[in-house]
Amino acid sequence: MRVGDIDISYDDQGDGLPVVLVHGHPFDRSMWAPQVARLAPRHRVITADLRGFGETTVVPGKTPLGVFADDLFGLLDRLGVERAVWCGLSMGGQIVMEAHRARPERVRGLILADTFPEAETPAGRAARHAAAERVLREGMGPYADEVLDKMISPTNVRALPDVAAHVLRMMRGTSPEGAAAAWRGRAERPDYLDSLSRATVPALVVVGEEDKFTPVDVARRMHATIPGSTLAVIPGAAHLPNLERPAEFTDAVERFLATVA
Repeated sequence: MRVGDIDISYDDQGDGLPVVLVHGHPFDRSMWAPQVARLAPRHRVITADLRGFGETTVVPGKTPLGVFADDLFGLLDRLGVERAVWCGLSMGGQIVMEAHRARPERVRGLILADTFPEAETPAGRAARHAAAERVLREGMGPYADEVLDKMISPTNVRALPDVAAHVLRMMRGTSPEGAAAAWRGRAERPDYLDSLSRATVPALVVVGEEDKFTPVDVARRMHATIPGSTLAVIPGAAHLPNLERPAEFTDAVERFLATVA
C-alpha cells in the first residue's frame, strides 16, 4: 500500500480490537507469525514491514524513530484504524514509545518487549554509526552470524534450529541500506521515560529472562515508570521471546489484551 513516499507491505488479519505488531531490527513482519496465528481469531492483527525492511521500500540515509511511527500512523489511516494497541519488540518497542509520545490519543494500549526507553548515550551513538558503516561495507552476513546467539540464547540456537534459521534468514535478508538508515536514526533516540510516566493507557512490559541487549533490570525500570503496568519475564528466552518461547509470550499478550478489550 502506498503511504506517503513509500510502499508498505503489510498483513491485516482478523477482526475486533486492533493490535499493531512492530518488528525489531534487523527483522521483518514474519517475526510475528506465531502471534498472528494465535491472536487473529479474536483480534484484528496488523503487521507491516518497516521502511527499509522486508518488502517495504528502502530509503537510504537516516530513518529516525518518528519517521517509522509516522509511516505506521499513515498505514492505520489508510486502513481506517483510529486507535490500536501497539506492540513492539526492541527497535519496534522504541517506535511504539515514539508513537505514544507523539500521538497518545491514537494508542489504546502499550506492549513493550525487550526494549530500552532511555536516550542513546554517546558511546551508543558511536556504536550505531559504526554498525551502519560496517554493514554497508560487509553486507549483513557477518553481523548476523555474530549476533545470532545474542538475539536468541545459545541454548536455543542449538535446541530450536528452525527458529535460529528464521532469525538468520531475516537478518541476512535485510537491506544493508535499510539497516544502516535505522541505526543512524536510532543513534538520535530521545528519552521516553517522561512520556511513559504520564501514560494513561494499559501497558505490558515483556522481557526474555536471558536477554543481554535489554536485560530484565531495564524492563523492571520501565514497569516501575509506567503507572499500573504489568511485567512478564519469559524464562528460557533471550532477546526474541516471541520466537524462542512463543506460547508463553503470547499467553502474556492475550491476558493483557483481554483486560484492554
